[in-house]
Amino acid sequence: MLSAALPEALPMTHPLKMPGRFLAIDYGHKRFGLAVSDELQLTVQPHQVYYRVNRSEDFRYLRQTVRKLDVRRIVLGRPVHIDGQRSEMTDEVENYAVRLRKELGIEVALQDERLTTWEARRMQIGKKSVSEFDPVDAIAAAVLLRDYLEHHRPSGPTPLPEIE
Repeated sequence: MLSAALPEALPMTHPLKMPGRFLAIDYGHKRFGLAVSDELQLTVQPHQVYYRVNRSEDFRYLRQTVRKLDVRRIVLGRPVHIDGQRSEMTDEVENYAVRLRKELGIEVALQDERLTTWEARRMQIGKKSVSEFDPVDAIAAAVLLRDYLEHHRPSGPTPLPEIE
């Protein structure tokens, strides 16, 4: 089981004490949903759905995206069952997190992704798609990133700097 080795394999600074964008990935076998935060990690937007090609091409695409958006951390959805138990995909995603860290040289955090796709679909109810692009995976990634940022945000309001 890789989860015991994960904290050691992925050393991290405190999430919200480092300025810069975070990129969320809603991992899937056929496609990734991607979402990105602003530099202050206050807002989150769906970015796009990437259709996977092969391991090499996928890492090339993610490397380009990280560079282009100046991403400081990747948040990868960790799939578990609704009761919190490990799913068939948990080991695969945990292994992918380690590979991402190694291939891209960037911090990777895992975030529970329970109900993110369900919430993304609920957000789409009543909205008609303008194109064939179905952004549900990107919206799920945005929900994932929003949850991650909310979970790691220091409690209470951020103090404003004093003006002299």
